[in-house]
Amino acid sequence: MIPCKPAKARHLLSDRKARVISSNPFTIQLLWHCEENVETITLGIDSGYKHIGFSAVTDNKELISGEVVIRTDIPKLNEEKAMYRRKKRNKLWYRKPRFMNRGNNKEGWFAPSIEHKLETHIRLIEKLKRILPVSNTVIEVASFDTQKMKNPEISGIEYQQGELQGYEIREYLLEKFHHICVYCSKTGVPLEIEHLTPRSRDGPDTVNNLAISCHECNQKKNNLTAEEFGYPEVRKRALITMRDAAFMNTVRWKLTQLAGSEHTLGFITKKNRISLSLDKTHVNDAFVIAGGTVQIRTSPFTITQRRRNNRSIQTNRKGFRPSIIRKRYAFQPGDMVLHDHERFSVVGMHNYGKSIVIKGGEKKMDINTKKVKLVKYGKGLQFAPQFLPTLSDGVSLGEVR
Repeated sequence: MIPCKPAKARHLLSDRKARVISSNPFTIQLLWHCEENVETITLGIDSGYKHIGFSAVTDNKELISGEVVIRTDIPKLNEEKAMYRRKKRNKLWYRKPRFMNRGNNKEGWFAPSIEHKLETHIRLIEKLKRILPVSNTVIEVASFDTQKMKNPEISGIEYQQGELQGYEIREYLLEKFHHICVYCSKTGVPLEIEHLTPRSRDGPDTVNNLAISCHECNQKKNNLTAEEFGYPEVRKRALITMRDAAFMNTVRWKLTQLAGSEHTLGFITKKNRISLSLDKTHVNDAFVIAGGTVQIRTSPFTITQRRRNNRSIQTNRKGFRPSIIRKRYAFQPGDMVLHDHERFSVVGMHNYGKSIVIKGGEKKMDINTKKVKLVKYGKGLQFAPQFLPTLSDGVSLGEVR
C-alpha cells in the first residue's frame, strides 16, 4: 500500500484493519488482500563511497527519499581487531601457523571496508522493498579511467596495467572538489578546469595538477601557481586520491547484479537534473535516477548507521588477562525507549546496568531501567526521528521489526 495520511492510519489501526510493523519510519500493514491497488513504484539509488541517495517515485508523487551516511571507521576497527588477535596468537606459540589461511585469494573477494559499503547498499534496498512494493530499481554507476587521468598519453598495451577505459576528467574533478571553486568556494556558477602550475610554466596535464575554479578566480590567478596565489592547501587536496571513483570501479557491476536492478550513468543523471533546475544533492540525483520529473516531492530522511556491538573484547578490572563480555546491558546507546508515555533515545547506562541515561529534545534524565520500556533497538540503519501519530488506547504496536 502507498503512504496515507496520519488520520487514515489512526482509523485503520483503531478499527483493527492494519498493524504497525515499523515505528521509524512509521509503517503499517493492511490486514486484507489489496494487491490490485498497488501502484508502479520505481526506486532510484545514487550509490557512493560515503553517502547513498535514494528516492521512490510513482507517476504522481515521491513516496520516500533520503540520504544514508555510510560508516568510515571499518579500517580502524579492523586494525584494532588485528591487534587483539596478534596479542592472543603470541601466547599460543605452540599452535600450527595459520597466517596463510586467508580469503583474499578467492575470486570476487573484496576488502572488508569495501564489502561493508557494498552490503550497506544491499541492506538499504532490501529495507525499502520491505516498506514499499517496489516494482523496479535503478542504480547509477560511474566509471573513471584513473590511469589516463594520471597519464593522458597512455594507450595500447599500457592499459593492461590499468583498470578501465573511457574517462571524463571534468566530471572527475567536479566530484572530487564537490562542485565548489577551490579558491573562493563559490557554488552554483560555471566552473572551469584550472592548472595549479600553469602550462606556460611547464605544468603537466595530469589530474594531480588540475582543480576546479570559477572564471573570475581563474583569470585573477593568471600565471601564478596555487602556492603563489595564496592557496597552498589546494595542492594537497589535488594530491588526495578519489576513493569514490575507486569504489565504484570495484563494485559497480557487482552491486547491480546482487540487487537485480537496472543501471544508468552519471552524465545522464547530470543532464536530467540540470534540465529540471535541481541542486546537486544525493537526494535530487536519486529522484532523477528514479525517473522523477514533476512529481510532488517529500521531506527527505537522514539515515545513519550504528554498530550492532554484538561482541567485544576488553581487559578485566584487575588487568590480568583479556576477557570477553558475555552479558550485555539490556539497553545500548541509540535504542528507543518509552518513559511516561514519551519516547526517548538512550544515551548510555551505568551502575552495572541498573541506571539509564535517556534524552528527548531538551529533556535529559538519569533513571532506573525499570521505569522504561524498549520500543526499538538502535542497530543497523537508523532513520532520523520523525513525527509518530498518537495511537488510541488499546492499540498495540505489535512486533517491531
